[in-house]
Amino acid sequence: MSPEPVISVREVSKWFGSVVAVNDVGFDVFPGVTGLLGPNGAGKTTLLRMIAGLAAPSEGGVRVLGEQVRADPELYRRIGIMPEHESVYDFLSGHDFVELNARLQGLADPAAAADKAIAIVDLAEAADRRIGGYSRGMLQRMRLAATLVHDPVLLLDEPLSGTDPPQRRHFQTVIRRLSEEGRTIVISSHILEEIEAVADRIVLMVSGKLAAIGDYRAIRQKLNDRPFLMRVDCDDPRTMGAALLGIDGVESVEVDAEGPLRVRSHDIAAFQRALPGTAAGLGIRLTRVDPLDDSLESVFEYLAEG
Repeated sequence: MSPEPVISVREVSKWFGSVVAVNDVGFDVFPGVTGLLGPNGAGKTTLLRMIAGLAAPSEGGVRVLGEQVRADPELYRRIGIMPEHESVYDFLSGHDFVELNARLQGLADPAAAADKAIAIVDLAEAADRRIGGYSRGMLQRMRLAATLVHDPVLLLDEPLSGTDPPQRRHFQTVIRRLSEEGRTIVISSHILEEIEAVADRIVLMVSGKLAAIGDYRAIRQKLNDRPFLMRVDCDDPRTMGAALLGIDGVESVEVDAEGPLRVRSHDIAAFQRALPGTAAGLGIRLTRVDPLDDSLESVFEYLAEG
C-alpha cells in the first residue's frame, strides 16, 4: 500500500487579473526533499504560498497532512515557511529570534525548543550574537532554525540566495540531515545544481506550468543530452569548421554573415576538450569561444519541450 502524501496539490491555478501565475499544476510530496525548480517568474513562490495557506487558489485545491490547508489555523502550526525575502529585527540575538517564533507557535518550553533548533543548524556558538552581525549564510541558517523550531513541514523559498559557497554547502548538509530524519521539505530554486545537491525528487515549473516531475538524475540526464550552440571565432573559419565536423558529438557547423562559426553539439564537454587541440593542430588561432544559448530560460525551455 502506497503511503499517503504529506502534501497533495490538485489541478491548482492562480491568476491575478489577466496574469496567470500558476496554471493547472498537480503533484504529491512525500517525506524527504522535493525540489521546486524553475526560472525566475515560473510561479514557484505563488505555489509555495498556496501550499502554506497564505494564498487561495483560483482553481483546484491543496491538502497538507490530509487536510485542506486554507483557513485552518491549527494546520498552519504544522507548516513552516521560510520566504526568500524577510525583514528581521537585527538587534535581536539569534536565540531571541528563534525563541520568539517558538513563542508564537505556542510551544510549552520556547527556550528549550530554540536551543534544539539552533543546534540542528550548527549555530549554538553564535546564538547570543546580534543577528545584525551575521553573514548572509549564518542569517539563512538561523532563519531556518526559526522556521523548523516547531517541527513542521518545511517550505523554503530560495534559501541559498546570496550565500557564499562554504555557507551553501553547510546549509545543504543541514537539509540532508533533516531529510534523513524523515522530515518533509520543499525547496524552491532557479539553480539546478543547488537542488541536485539535496533533492530526492524534482518538480520543474516553466511559465506557471508543470513541465516535468521525477528523480533529479533523469532530469539531469535530459540536460546533459541537450544540444548546445556555441560561437567560435578564429582566423580561418572555413578550415576550422570542416575540422570541427569530425569531433564526436558535433551535429552541425555553420558560418554566419559576420564570419564566426556556430557549432551545435550534444556533448559540450567533449567539444570543449577537443577544440583547443584541433585548432592547434591546424595552426589556427582561436579568438573567442562563447555559448549562444546557455541562459536559464533556454535550459528550462529545453527541459519543458523534452
